[in-house]
Amino acid sequence: QVHLVASGGGLVQAGGSLRVSCAASGRAFSSRGMGWFRQAPGKEREFVAAISWNAGITTYADSVKGRFTISRDNAKNTVNLQMTSLKPEDTAVYYCAARTLGAVATTPIEYAYWGQGTQVTVSS
Repeated sequence: QVHLVASGGGLVQAGGSLRVSCAASGRAFSSRGMGWFRQAPGKEREFVAAISWNAGITTYADSVKGRFTISRDNAKNTVNLQMTSLKPEDTAVYYCAARTLGAVATTPIEYAYWGQGTQVTVSS
């Protein structure tokens, strides 16, 4: 079992930066692929970024490529999402998720464990 707690959301102006973090407890964090997803009101949950078990591979949604950076610290059991040049359309609840496998994945069904989400609001 893996327990994920997301934090760091908040209100920021367009063009600003924010970092959201996810703390994991449980088994074998360092062997799991991790991801961030987001869900805006009235929309489906969408992929944002993912990182492989050893941080050797990262992948991003086209909408955030070049603006967001995912990273992990296996010693601290954390995964972070650094967001820059934020836009109002980035407003959503951001969820971290963990896989049972170590590779990256981009669809929600490939993730077994989910955190509770943290709200990110970008004002124009």
